Amino acid sequence: MKVFAIPLLALSTVAFAEESSMNTSWDGTLYGYANGMALRTDSVLNPGNQIAAIAKRTDAGEVRLNFKAENEAIRFTARPILAARGRRAGSWTMQKNEGYLSQWQVRVRAAEGWNAAAGREVLNWGAAQFRSPSSPFYFDNGRSDPMRELVGMDSVKLTWTPDMQSSITLARIVGAGRVAAASDDWRNTWLLKADQRGDGYAVGFVAAKAALHAAFYGAHGQYSVGDETMVYAEIGSSEQLAALQSPADLAQPFSVLAASPRRNTLLMGTTYTLLNGQSLTAEYLRDNHGFTTAEEAAYFSRASSSPLSAGQALSMTPRLLGRDYVHLVWQSNLMESEGYWRMMYTRSVTDGGNELGGYGETTLNERLSVFATAVVTSGTPHQEASSLFSRSITLGVKVALH
Repeated sequence: MKVFAIPLLALSTVAFAEESSMNTSWDGTLYGYANGMALRTDSVLNPGNQIAAIAKRTDAGEVRLNFKAENEAIRFTARPILAARGRRAGSWTMQKNEGYLSQWQVRVRAAEGWNAAAGREVLNWGAAQFRSPSSPFYFDNGRSDPMRELVGMDSVKLTWTPDMQSSITLARIVGAGRVAAASDDWRNTWLLKADQRGDGYAVGFVAAKAALHAAFYGAHGQYSVGDETMVYAEIGSSEQLAALQSPADLAQPFSVLAASPRRNTLLMGTTYTLLNGQSLTAEYLRDNHGFTTAEEAAYFSRASSSPLSAGQALSMTPRLLGRDYVHLVWQSNLMESEGYWRMMYTRSVTDGGNELGGYGETTLNERLSVFATAVVTSGTPHQEASSLFSRSITLGVKVALH
């Protein structure tokens, strides 16, 4: 907090001095929804739901707000979340009420082309839908789950924008938002990011270094081919901490490396926009941190040997089990005011598992809309997508607040 104290005091003084010229606005959304999940009774990783204790039923109410105050010199934004959630798993229930800042930021125009900022920000970039290899913080970028709310990283940063095409950002990550400091691997990270934009293209380069991590290097780029097609790619080079090893030889046990060898992760994708505004997206991900087919099969075999092994396999599971994935998206025109729908299909080429997901939202009037999400998996307990559950359904309402 000492990192924020001095800049926030200075920014507050500026804001007070120019209060009369501040433009303020706010809006928000009230969510109410219920989720039901069909767990696998024959799960290898979570037998009898005794290890993960996954909620079979969740009921929630959330208020997600946005506040903004700005003038020519300073801008303040905040996104507070108020939530009440009830979870039911087997014979027990749990109620949790909480309030937190998902994001906030104070940004000052320090000089021509220079901006300084402090706050909690989602450091996410690139066009990828399934995963973001070029981000050290948000490999799972949340874009495959329209209901998910990403929480930002606490940071201070300086950005130089010499023109409309170029920008360079230097940031210091001082914490991972609401993540406990003990498990905050990216605390005290230096981040350097350079971006270049032009006619029909955009590229970015990323470097990050934390005390507990080897340096991370990443890059992302996209290019528009005419008005209908966009091609893009992302790559990241990193080590993974506390990396679970699953040798293909079943005579060997699980082992854990303090840090895995440096490996690369690559995503390539393309999006085609139809004449009616709908779009089709296809992506291929190669994650060399994942297991091979033989290593993944051995992973499930070891997990099935005892509850202790299952607990180790589940608690230390890699960010993705396999190495090769195909992700397809078909979604409606984002400019339509009556509603929105999105269909997603993911296949693990490594183990042959499949997951089909969908989201639909219909506007009833200018303030009220209803939505539903569904995820269905197909496969065996020894495949990643179907290892814990077979289907999940969420029904809810949204009320616009403004």
